Amino acid sequence: MTYDETVTYLFNCAPPFQQVGGAGYKEGLSTTVLLDNYLGNPHRKFRTIHVAGTNGKGSTSHTLAAILQQNGYKVGLYTSPHLIDFRERMRVNGKSASTEYIVNFVEEHKEFFEPLQPSFFELTTAMAFNYFAEQKVDVAVIEVGLGGRLDCTNIITPEISIITNISPDHTQFLGHTLGEIAHEKAGIIKPGVPVVIGETTEETKAVFTRKAQEENSPIIFAEEVSPLISATHNIGGYTYDTKEYGIIEGELGGYCQEKNTATILTAVAELSKAGFVITPDSVRKAFTNVCSLTGLMGRWQTIQETPKVVCDAGHNIGGIKYISKQLQEIECKRLRIVFGMVSDKDITAVLAAMPCNAVYYFTQASIKRAMPAKELQQTAAQYSLHGNHYPTVKQALDAAVADSHSNDFIFVGGSCFIVADLLAELKK
Repeated sequence: MTYDETVTYLFNCAPPFQQVGGAGYKEGLSTTVLLDNYLGNPHRKFRTIHVAGTNGKGSTSHTLAAILQQNGYKVGLYTSPHLIDFRERMRVNGKSASTEYIVNFVEEHKEFFEPLQPSFFELTTAMAFNYFAEQKVDVAVIEVGLGGRLDCTNIITPEISIITNISPDHTQFLGHTLGEIAHEKAGIIKPGVPVVIGETTEETKAVFTRKAQEENSPIIFAEEVSPLISATHNIGGYTYDTKEYGIIEGELGGYCQEKNTATILTAVAELSKAGFVITPDSVRKAFTNVCSLTGLMGRWQTIQETPKVVCDAGHNIGGIKYISKQLQEIECKRLRIVFGMVSDKDITAVLAAMPCNAVYYFTQASIKRAMPAKELQQTAAQYSLHGNHYPTVKQALDAAVADSHSNDFIFVGGSCFIVADLLAELKK
């Protein structure tokens, strides 16, 4: 098979959650363990860092990978979902896995895994762990797919665990209260392994504290350690004044990054205690160049300057609240928003948080889970969000640009799949 044929085969034999939603979710670790044993337990051949949380996992994982790369480590990075190319899910020092590796893995092992009927994420995780072992990485940053306790990445025993934050998302699997969701995320806490917690509420902090005590795991709350003296937002991102690293010029410009940075710097301190050699200069360079070092996309990413077009993959109420606040504080002649969502998200909570002073261009991503643009337009009208609907992201953005003056601001988002369609179109 060619690479394209192989990816199509993967999508068809084990449809990814991103395409079909709950039908692509498979609870438990039994299939993962069978795959891992068959492959010779590749996850035991390198050190790992485990990252869970509702929002901020991607930014945190990529930045930690960039920091370790800057210190000379060979670093694997496993994240999801991909935006343009399946191979984005598994990178080594910022470079995606080769097409040859993907094709060869499937051809060599499908006789074993087909009868198991693994989920797409189970198969992808096994593929990534095997790739990192073959590449002889020193350490791999592993992002949880969904939840934590029953997520198939949870076979690893990491150097440190990180839980960025908790907010309502995937409630049909993880629970309907913050405490229930925190319980699932806390499942990555391993005996004796330090865990860094980014943000908490009274309810979630109690859950994390109790789990850490049960596992005899040191627990560090980034909010209490306070590695930041100050954070100043600017056009290019953030300027952080820090206790340990001096002034850091952060490339990522979303309002959520201030919280993420506190979590990351707290985690760096724990990695140093675990024996990783990390210099202050490497931390500064990594924050300034994280996108080029790791291939990170879709985090308050500028697409063009005139009119200004920015996209962000935030897609649940925890992420949208930061995006909405940032949009409402932008100085421009007219705010225009190209917007789409998937049907199984908490659409009403997100729409209630979006700014009313914008012109909307409702659209839908090219996946089965996408909420039809016209239906989204009608629902949004109940929250005083008004605009026309368009069948594709490209048509919606083209209309927004055509309507704009040079000093208008256009935001594209609502779903990581809206951003994925945008970036795929730009790549063409």
